[in-house]
Amino acid sequence: MRGRYVPAQSRRMIVHFDLDAFYASVAQRDDPSLRGVPLAISGSSRRAVVLTASYEARPFGVRSAMPLYRALELCPHLTVVPPNFTAYRESSHRVFGIFADGARAVEGLSLDEAFVDVPTDDLDETIAFAQRVRARIREEVGLTASAGVATVKMVAKIASDANKPDGLTVVPPGTEAAYLAPMPVGRLWGIGPKTQPRLERAGIRTIADVAALDDSRLYDLFGRAGTFYRDLARGIDDREVDPSRERKSLSTEETFEYDERDESRILALLRVQADELARDLQKEQLRGATVGVKIKKADHTVTGRQTSLAVATNDADAIHDAAVWCWHRSGMRGVPIRLLGTRIASLTDEEAREIRLF
Repeated sequence: MRGRYVPAQSRRMIVHFDLDAFYASVAQRDDPSLRGVPLAISGSSRRAVVLTASYEARPFGVRSAMPLYRALELCPHLTVVPPNFTAYRESSHRVFGIFADGARAVEGLSLDEAFVDVPTDDLDETIAFAQRVRARIREEVGLTASAGVATVKMVAKIASDANKPDGLTVVPPGTEAAYLAPMPVGRLWGIGPKTQPRLERAGIRTIADVAALDDSRLYDLFGRAGTFYRDLARGIDDREVDPSRERKSLSTEETFEYDERDESRILALLRVQADELARDLQKEQLRGATVGVKIKKADHTVTGRQTSLAVATNDADAIHDAAVWCWHRSGMRGVPIRLLGTRIASLTDEEAREIRLF
């Protein structure tokens, strides 16, 4: 039986956009005195971690997820600014509006990155689209974005990281495998920090090594998922841009300067977090039907409780009441804790009657 012929015109073009040092860039945009200086976005607690480091801070070795005390050791003149998630969400909303203008589909991965399915199979038209989007983000939102253009999602995402900040990388159709070949095997989707050393010990160090594996060796290394990884290594990825991948939750959390067991302070923080979540929900015209709390104890173990509401809400009092109820159910009263967070999930933009839980 002859295979089905797929014309070249049926191929898609995908752009992956990634806002550069997003949290830090928003802070520098909103406060010109922060421009050009080493900057970290972090809480003020001695146990806080760096959420984002500006490009000026990175030559000193400051990186995301690094403990703040270590960042200050590496860069004593580092400027530390607290996060402003309201500003981040507002900027993200504006940027995603630009992504959607003229796109066939947009799949958001986080506040600061997305895949965009461009309604053309022409490479030059796709490049022009990416350039227009980047220019509009700069002019209308005051931020910069890097972009990768390719025919498949994984290659577009890797390409967007190749020329940061404010870069555009294009992988023409038919060159995907050659582009990926020299890269470390860890750049493949699904190859994490635990799997990569195991593959390297087996002599698999580059993506080209995976692409060249025969079926038997592939199964030995990857099991049933082997053909999926080999296809990725060869630049084959038929996953489409999925616009139904919507945000499923909003959350906020705070690390205490010292382990906290004072319930009055804990309940006060739950009040602040409920108010913050309610403001964000109302701004995005969303409601949530599930409220939960996250509690990290002094020994770093994490526990949580959640409850489902009868009707989705964006009312601060309803969120607070549910969070307090979850806190009481946790059994953590009197136990020293280092972190407390509140989350609202099962989000919907449908109109719903507001109710009070208790």
